[in-house]
Amino acid sequence: MAATVTAISLTLSQPSTCRLPKSPTSTKLRVFTVRCSSSPRTTTAIGLADRPWKTSDARLVLEDGSIWRAKSFGASGTQVGEVVFNTSLTGYQEILTDPSYAGQFVLMTNPHIGNTGVNFDDEESTQCFLAGLVIRSLSISTSNWRCTKTLGDYLAERNIMGIYDVDTRAITRRLRQDGSLIGVLSTEETKTDKELLEMSRSWNIVGIDLISGVSCKAPYEWVDKTNLEWSFNSRKDVETFRVVAYDFGIKHNILRRLASYGCKITVVPSTWPSSEVLKMKPDGVLFSNGPGDPSAVPYAVETVKEILGKVPVFGICMGHQLLGQALGGTTFKMKFGHHGGNHPVRNLRTGDVEISAQNHNYAVDPKSLPKGVEVTHVNLNDGSCAGLAYPAKNIMSLQYHPEASPGPHDSDYAFREFIEMMTKVRQDF
Repeated sequence: MAATVTAISLTLSQPSTCRLPKSPTSTKLRVFTVRCSSSPRTTTAIGLADRPWKTSDARLVLEDGSIWRAKSFGASGTQVGEVVFNTSLTGYQEILTDPSYAGQFVLMTNPHIGNTGVNFDDEESTQCFLAGLVIRSLSISTSNWRCTKTLGDYLAERNIMGIYDVDTRAITRRLRQDGSLIGVLSTEETKTDKELLEMSRSWNIVGIDLISGVSCKAPYEWVDKTNLEWSFNSRKDVETFRVVAYDFGIKHNILRRLASYGCKITVVPSTWPSSEVLKMKPDGVLFSNGPGDPSAVPYAVETVKEILGKVPVFGICMGHQLLGQALGGTTFKMKFGHHGGNHPVRNLRTGDVEISAQNHNYAVDPKSLPKGVEVTHVNLNDGSCAGLAYPAKNIMSLQYHPEASPGPHDSDYAFREFIEMMTKVRQDF
């Protein structure tokens, strides 16, 4: 569009010298004259690109009808997902690469994100599975000795959308009040608010099998341990245990912690037959974390049922929920779930309180569990079931992440307890 702009020109005259009339020291001064002139001219305005700062170019439209305007970074386009908030203060790269966030927009309640950049060592999987990232403030610089690139470049390379300069505090309060909401994130100006709202109201994450999209496609061996620089609580003896890990969206640091405790690990896809696993004669089986609704993957529940009682098992997060269903219990969708590295959990056996890392939207209903199944841990924020044990069948599980990453190491002892359970079974035979 055409616009009239006023051009201003400044002219600086030649300097002259003068003296102050009553100055006792007869000080000399240099005098300059500045003349201003203006003239209107017509130019073609380019719009927002003329401004030296980035302006709002993205929208987050929630199913409740609210529209949140923001600035984009990373990839562009339109994406639908469930909006959840994460209260972790650090570890955004581990969160980005946690497969359990598949199908979700992660809103970070910590306002300043991106200041440490990204690096290869902190990745929890080989790619980003989340739908998008929502933050308050994007750091304009990075400062960390391990940094290899900026957060924006990292997301753009992986085709993940991000927005910033949005009121994350207000959105979080809305999610706590109304529960997790479906949203649509878009940078496309051609799509109307009404179209984006209809998209958010026509998509549902409940009942969708998200595990098959994040699981490995073929078995593989895992050998990496926790890096010596970060190592803690590792076993000093040489006894080894053969463990088969079902990949429902497994994090690398779960495997590293098992390896550091002396396990030789074979990772298998979520659909791998239980009969093939039992042919490997493992000392134990791990059912890993993963995204979505446990009721949407009945094939996984059947696999768990077929393995229970034959070898010691350890379930983490999704694995915990699948164990609950396999034992005859039920699961339910929580209002807004648990997402963060600062959730208090009480160990009912010892009375100890652990600060834990959690990421789940579903929970096991302890009242639905059969006799003999023990609730071992309780979330102190809402009293939900955070751990199970069935000693008669050598079963243990946690709803949260004992490997943390990111988060504290309070619950790392769970890997040792799994080792002790496998040791006891081996000795009994």
